[in-house]
Formats: sequence, structure tokens, C-alpha cells
Amino acid sequence: MKKRLGNPSLNSFTYNLTEEKRKQLCALLGNVELTLLYKASVHGYNASAFHQRCDRQGPTLLVAYNRSGYIFGGYTSVEYAQSGRDITDESAFLFSFQDVQRSNPLCIKINSGYTARYDDAGGPNFGQQLYFCYNNQPVVYNQSVNAFSSGSFSFSPATPFVYNQGGGAFTVNAATLYGNDTQLTECEVYKVEQNPQISAKVKPWRNVEWTAKRRDELMKMIRNYKPMMTSVSRVRILMIGPVGAGKSSFFNSINSIFMGRMTSKAMSGSAGTSLTTQFRTYPVKDGREGKPLPFVLCDTMGLEEQSGAGLDIEDISSILQGHVPDRYKFNPRTPFQPDEQKASKPASLQEKIHCVVYVIDATKISLMSDKLEEKLAAIRRKVNSLGIPQMVLMTKVDEACSLVEEDLQSIYVSSYIKTKVQEVSSRLGVPVSCVLPVKNYSQELELELNCDVLLLTALQQMLNFADDYLDDVCPVVDKPK
Repeated sequence: MKKRLGNPSLNSFTYNLTEEKRKQLCALLGNVELTLLYKASVHGYNASAFHQRCDRQGPTLLVAYNRSGYIFGGYTSVEYAQSGRDITDESAFLFSFQDVQRSNPLCIKINSGYTARYDDAGGPNFGQQLYFCYNNQPVVYNQSVNAFSSGSFSFSPATPFVYNQGGGAFTVNAATLYGNDTQLTECEVYKVEQNPQISAKVKPWRNVEWTAKRRDELMKMIRNYKPMMTSVSRVRILMIGPVGAGKSSFFNSINSIFMGRMTSKAMSGSAGTSLTTQFRTYPVKDGREGKPLPFVLCDTMGLEEQSGAGLDIEDISSILQGHVPDRYKFNPRTPFQPDEQKASKPASLQEKIHCVVYVIDATKISLMSDKLEEKLAAIRRKVNSLGIPQMVLMTKVDEACSLVEEDLQSIYVSSYIKTKVQEVSSRLGVPVSCVLPVKNYSQELELELNCDVLLLTALQQMLNFADDYLDDVCPVVDKPK
């Protein structure tokens, strides 16, 4: 039975997916809702029509139908953006209802170590193997059959088709997936969103106590924190990340919580190049007249993929070892050079960095360029060589997931945020337990409990990591009694 959707632009059209198969696909995706974005028979079997309706829509499910009654397609959790990049997506999969006797669809997961698709201006593809609306031609091309040279298929730009190169990211058998029937009768793309009613019943993948009592407990623990070494009065936490990821905003957010009002001490914004041009060390006071808290957040110039732009890796090495003074102005073309007197002796432990935090925008994880990923890998190697603990702050979670935008407490029941945490863990080489999703204050005028709990939880973990470092490097005689 065909159903109508609530999307106003598609109200006059029905979708082909039966209610039974919709439920089966939703079960694969973890309790979601599907909204029709694109219907090829209505909008056209061409890439431009697909991108016009499906770009920047978040996770999507493609469902194709052929003359033999096969219903098949694929899912990607990374939105289409015509970025021209290979997309890493461990959540991607292909599916097929190839057997009417089968109660559940066949699900083909992506093979380890492969990219899920290439994000360009062409039609949707999976693993650069299975192409839908390829050159607007009505064929399935299976490399093992060489359909093009056989002359078995006619070409018409008005007919939908699938192109299958074979091998690679997905283990595809054309006969199993779509019955070797190349001609499609329809192709639909659905937006995939978490169902808030169902998600409320799902067990969280991390436990958080969303109460004012918990916020007060976290603030008290941070106020009373004492570093593991008596010679270190305040631990130093270095924030590293791409331009616009939210390093300065995190400091402003933490400062706002302890000031009890919105503050904007560190320059932040959404410019294409780094607004931070100096190395800044930001202490945080416990209220306007309060004492400095036992930590310092160190802000750096944003990382950029181009050589000669953004923060230089050599500058980061100098910062880690405590040689760079507050307000030093970065020069991407010339790394920092300490004077001879300072270079001849190591900095004190008080001046060194005790924890490194990579700040990553949740909406841009899968679009991270190879060059930027290589820079982060080089930084991680340097940090590892110094034995400094590392963690990831995943920002803008509300922009990445509509469920979280509606209710921040849904962050740990969101399967999409969980996949983003797993993805950043894989790409940056840090354990999943060291990736903490947060929402910085950006446009709010008042403090919000849920934001505070997430931000303070992340800060408390940074202090714990700094303690681990100090506990490892300091002698027993220097530890507080």
C-alpha cells in the first residue's frame, strides 16, 4: 500500500515503500523516521535533481525498485555536499529485499578499510561500485558481465538505472542484490531522522545525570581540584583544532559557567581563517571576585590544511614543552624560536602542557581533508612522544543531529552522534572513551543546565587526564600528602 508523506513539496506524490518494509528498514537503522526527499519518476533521473533535493539533509536512505520486484539500495550517515572527497562512513550499508519469503532484508555492511562513497556532483554511489543515475543512463553495469559491450541494454536519459563496477568497499553479487535486472521502475531517497518518542525508551550508550545537583557537584570538584604535583599550581590544557571548530568558544563557555553569566573574553566566530592569531593562556576565575581556578585553557591558532597557513606543527612542539609565552603572535611561515638562554634549559613542569584536547566540529568530521588528517596525525605522534594524555572535544552536536537540537539530553541516545564519536575515534586514533560530545554556548543569552553538565563533565575529564600525566612524571616526594 502506498503512503503519503508530510513533506509539503511532495504532498501530491505517493512513495512506493510499503509500511512493512519501511518498518524493517527502520529497524536496521535503529528506530528512525523516514521523510521522502527525492522521487526520480517525479523529479527526474539526473544528478542535478538529486542534489537539489538531497544535499545537506543529513543521513539518507536510497531505495530503488526494478521490474523483477527487487527493492534494494543503501544508507549513508554522511550528508551529500558535493565536496569532491572520499567519504569515510563506517555506518554505510547496502540492503536488498531479494526474497519474498525472507522476513528481513539482506544487509551488506561496508568492508573494513574502505571509503563508503565519493561525494561529488554526480549521482549517489556506494563504495564507488554501485552508481545510481550514472550519466543519466538506464543500466546496471557489472564488471564481471561486461554489460556495456554485450549490447544487451538500451540507453535512454529518461530511464533510471544502476551502475555496478564490482569489488571493493562492498561485497556485491548482482544476482543477489537486484536479480541481474538492470532496469528500474523507481528510485527514492529518504531523509533519516531519530524518532524522539522511540529514542526516549532507548537505553543511553553513556549515562549522564541531567540535574542541577550534578552540575553543582561538578563545579565543586573543579573548584577543589589540586594537581598531583605540589610544584604545579594550575594544570595547562592545550586546545588544538581546525579553524572554526570551537576552541575559543569552549573557553568562553567554561568562563560563562563560573561567572554565572554569558562572557566573550576569547575572540570567536565563524570566519574562514583563524580569528586567534596569538598563543593565549586563559585562566578562569570562580566568579567576578573569586580566586583563579586550578587550570588554564591554552588557545592556539586554528589548523589549516594548506602549507604556510594556520598553526605550524613546530609551534605546537614548542608550546607543549613550555617555551611559548602568552600573547606570542604566530607566524605560519616562521616557527617560534626561543631565545638562547631559554633554549639552553628546559621549561619547568608548571609551564609545560599537561593535557591536549583536539576540538573537532561534529558536522565536518567526514569531510575532513587528507592533508588536515595528516597534520593531526603528526601532532598526535609528537604528543605521544612526550607522554601527554589526549582527548577529543566534539562540538556542534546540536547542528549535527536534529534530535539533539530539539533536546540536548538525547545526545547519548542518538545513534547518529554515536556513529560520529566512533568515526572521530577511528580517524584521530583515540579511544572512543576519550571522545566527549559537547555544545558550546554560541547564540544563547542565558546559561542552560544541560549545556553546563556536558561542558563541566568534559572539563573534569581533562583534569583527570592531567592528573594521569603528573602522576606518571612526578617523583613521590613532590606529590601532595
